[in-house]
Amino acid sequence: MGSAGTAAAAAAADDDIAEHLDVVVLGAGISGINSAHVLRERLPHRSVTVLEARSVVGGTWNFFRYPGFRSDSYMTTFGFRWHPWPHARKIAAAGDIAAYVEDAARADGSLDRIRFRHRVVGCEWRDEDAFWRLRVRVGGGDDDDDGGVTKVFAANFVVACTGYYSYERALEAPIPGIESFAGQVVHPQWWPEDLDYADKKVVVVGSGATAFTIIPAMASSVASITMLQRSPSYAVAMPTRGSLVDRLLRLLLPAAWAHRLCWWKDIAFEMLATQLLLHFPTLGRWALTLQLKAKVPRDLDVGVHFNPRYDPFRQRLCMCPDGDFFKTLHRDNVEVVTDTIDSVVPGGIRLASGRVLDADIIITATGLYFEIMNGIKPLVNGQPIDVGSRYTWRGGMLEGLPNMGYVLGYVVQSWTPGADVMVKLLSRVMRTMETRGANKVVPVIERYKGMPRRIAVDANSNYFVKAADRIPKVTGQGPWYGRTHWLRDAWGLWFGDMDDGLVYSGGGEAKKTA
Repeated sequence: MGSAGTAAAAAAADDDIAEHLDVVVLGAGISGINSAHVLRERLPHRSVTVLEARSVVGGTWNFFRYPGFRSDSYMTTFGFRWHPWPHARKIAAAGDIAAYVEDAARADGSLDRIRFRHRVVGCEWRDEDAFWRLRVRVGGGDDDDDGGVTKVFAANFVVACTGYYSYERALEAPIPGIESFAGQVVHPQWWPEDLDYADKKVVVVGSGATAFTIIPAMASSVASITMLQRSPSYAVAMPTRGSLVDRLLRLLLPAAWAHRLCWWKDIAFEMLATQLLLHFPTLGRWALTLQLKAKVPRDLDVGVHFNPRYDPFRQRLCMCPDGDFFKTLHRDNVEVVTDTIDSVVPGGIRLASGRVLDADIIITATGLYFEIMNGIKPLVNGQPIDVGSRYTWRGGMLEGLPNMGYVLGYVVQSWTPGADVMVKLLSRVMRTMETRGANKVVPVIERYKGMPRRIAVDANSNYFVKAADRIPKVTGQGPWYGRTHWLRDAWGLWFGDMDDGLVYSGGGEAKKTA
């Protein structure tokens, strides 16, 4: 085919494309805003566009509305390294976090790069194009696909920062007889704005971070509140205003310097504590139980209600700001019950032991539905890619997916350091593509009989275990590992081989926009 024919074919192929974009970030939460900053800083010659499905910045922190919703990591590490957290409280409420993310995006200039109400509903890669076709629902409501129009955008490289859970569904946790309940059933993911729980009897089903947050926030308003757990979780009290070292650094140094030093101090402490508890679980269990016994009521049986079946940090540690949950347990209207549900009855929950917990409201804090890339199955040369069947390259790209990365933080440690190092790794991949004049890069693994096949998330929380078929896989060897800890990821960023596991191809420069 001559040059005129080639141009005509290309024009025909582009008829349905509304716009060509260079680097596209999906999502304007903490990971998305940080990714936009990092990519613009490290690749200043590239154009970065953020597509956000909803009409606000902040992601998770503007989505959940249940009482007390907050961070369970210190904001020195959970926030951005390039934008100091401005408040004295290091464990923060959701509203403060959402405002901080928006302020950072505005100060950085990334806010102007965000296209709100742009929900990606499909994506396709064709080798003859060497770019992604993103089907995007433009307009419509924040929480659904109603309204708006569908447009197709081309993208040279896609960075998915959509988190790891679905906004549309929660973990299915069948509760026998729940349909017979005469009161109100509420899931924290869809908290009713007009829910009146004053002087009501409330049962919270679950023992994770959500339950540990809701109960202290509601206890002073309800007639009674009970945490009903099938199995306990580890919990630890954390000061909200940090240490004396933090206060001295902020008093003596400029804010940016103090923030940087506090970041290194906090991430070093977190890694040391996490690895110590993981490698010496008996010592960790003893230490956590000892601090807990000193804070809960003396008549509360710690061996029953706070004796998890798993080792420390195999699931996320429940953080209690200034010990708020433990203090709440001293109230007469608060109780922890460890038992299994026999059936829900019209007036409450009947347990396997025969006891009935009276309830006006049942809160099902039973977990999230794991999902990356909003559940989209990408098409590559006409073939759908099941992300749960693919191996992950250094925890940030998927086998068989060209020119696409996904950014996840850590699930049992502070999220953002992991998300930050991952987008920096992706920027290094893009720079390597430019150096080689390639317009395509794809992770490729040589499969062999009996090769390891583990989930890429280093945790055994129920909602991860139940999502094993949807979570990318790892071998734990070479670059085929998932989310572990910051030091390993940082080593891969600084010294990792950009040829090991990656195949570059194509010639010339990929299409860009100014």
